[in-house]
Parts: sequence; structure tokens; C-alpha cells
Amino acid sequence: MAFSAGNDSGGPMAEINVTPLVDVMLVLLIIFMITAPLMSHKVKVELPEANLNKRDEVAKEVTPITIAVAENGSLYWNDEPISKGLMESRFSTEAQKLPQPQVNVRGDKTAKYRLVQEVVQTAQQQGMRKVGFVAIKDRSGQP
Repeated sequence: MAFSAGNDSGGPMAEINVTPLVDVMLVLLIIFMITAPLMSHKVKVELPEANLNKRDEVAKEVTPITIAVAENGSLYWNDEPISKGLMESRFSTEAQKLPQPQVNVRGDKTAKYRLVQEVVQTAQQQGMRKVGFVAIKDRSGQP
């Protein structure tokens, strides 16, 4: 029962009674304290430990592959001329290596996008997972 002390009008109280709120929160706290230990995993599994130091050292030794696409459609594998068939076979060979090297595609700015797209698709079809583009920053200052 809520009695108003000092209010002679006999109207409703404007204060919130927080006692029921505290009671509900304490009950919820007790319920969560009891059920939290029960939610732990029953099956114990020994997880393997990763040696990240060795993996980082090996990853640093892998040099990326650079494919340049000229305006006329000629291809260059690390600055050496290459045909599409030979490029495809080299991609399949490189895809077998662990760790797999990254492929950087440099397209001439006047080259057709179709030529660059063919190189990217060939790399992905042969199993290369990391294919990226190389570009230079626009120095004109325009957004």
C-alpha cells in the first residue's frame, strides 16, 4: 500500500515505487546465476594450437605475381611477355602452391576492360584466391 505523507489533497502519488522493480531484478539475477554454469559446453574438445610466427615468416617470402595488360591486349607476367594459354597453365601451377601468391593486375588506362576482366576470370577459374588491382592515385586533386 502506498500512503502519501504530507500530501493533504489525497490524490495519487507522482513518485514511482521502485521496490517491485528491485524485487524482479533480484529474482532475475538469481535465475541467471543458477543457469549460467549449466550453459557451458558438455563435450570437451582439445583444439589445435596455431603457430602464427611460422605462418607469418612463410607468407613474407612469397612474392606476388604481377600481370600487366597493355592497350593492344598483350600480357606480361612479371614484366615478361606471355600468351593467354601459358598464363592459364602458370596460374594453375601457382594455385597449387602453399601459401598461394597474390595476383596483382595492372591494366593500361586505355586498355579495354574486357581484357582485364578476362585475366581476372582466368586467374579465378584456375584457383587463385587473391586477385587485386594496381592503380596510381589521381593527383589532380579533384574528388
